[in-house]
Amino acid sequence: MATFGRRNGLTIATQLMKTLTGSSNSRSLSGIVSGEVVTSHTQKWMQDTSKKSPMELINEVPPIKVDHRIVACEGDNDPALGHPIEFICLDKAEPAVCKYCGLRYVQDHHH
Repeated sequence: MATFGRRNGLTIATQLMKTLTGSSNSRSLSGIVSGEVVTSHTQKWMQDTSKKSPMELINEVPPIKVDHRIVACEGDNDPALGHPIEFICLDKAEPAVCKYCGLRYVQDHHH
């Protein structure tokens, strides 16, 4: 019964996508979001100058000072809200950036 339900759900979803996209070729459904939608959304976001972009917001956070050479970034103290753990080496003088969330870390030298 579960297999029939999944197969039936897939058929319904495929038919719905064909209707929404106007396509009879089910292989063309792999790119469900068209470039026009992405472009118009990006243009709409960029037009509203009252809001800061996510990168502007994260760049306002000062670099986080740590005592060790290696820092483990999870994006948030709550694992459910964070990202996969990334271990970042702080050997360079400039702040190291987490590739997931953009937080910056710098080693706090006690000299």
